[in-house]
Amino acid sequence: MAFLRLASIFVAMALVMPLAAAQQPGERNIYCCDDAHGRPVCGDILPSACYGQAYRVISPQGTVRRYVAAPLTPEEIVRRDAEEKARKEQEARLLAQRRLDEALLETYKSLEDIDVREERALADVERSVQGIREREVELIEQRGRYRQEAEFYEGRDLPRELTTALRLIETELMAYRSVIDAKELEKSSIRARYAADRRRYAELLASGMTRR
Repeated sequence: MAFLRLASIFVAMALVMPLAAAQQPGERNIYCCDDAHGRPVCGDILPSACYGQAYRVISPQGTVRRYVAAPLTPEEIVRRDAEEKARKEQEARLLAQRRLDEALLETYKSLEDIDVREERALADVERSVQGIREREVELIEQRGRYRQEAEFYEGRDLPRELTTALRLIETELMAYRSVIDAKELEKSSIRARYAADRRRYAELLASGMTRR
């Protein structure tokens, strides 16, 4: 196929040379392409056989000035647009990651700094949990006193105030348990976040990227 293509170019040049020799300076270029059978077709205007085909622009002196590619097919246009979209999305991801990396390097001074901040964040949550647990102990003790009081009414209806107090304590204890569960999840999230920051920070240091 390569030999046939080369032969076609030589034939085209042979056809063009007489036309070029007959032209005076300032005359138009010659346009050549290969028809459906691989035969060269040339003219001083683009031949109809070249419509929708790749063609060559040849100077009056017989040299190829440029090659013009054939128009893309609908399938090629779809593929080109998809590739261009994928390229832009990749560039956007890389840019976003670059900004995140720069922010990470600006946030922490060192790997040790990440450890210190993680411990501080966990300690803040733990202080909050400790306060809730202390309140839980108070409520459990208070509930115990109310239950002892309720024993005096065994076999009888409890006073409304006592029933209401016990119900409110149980409701508050359930709420505190939910808060404690949420705080435990928060601590897990903190550990995961700082672990990811620590891992990426180490990768950036290993790659030679440093703070500006």
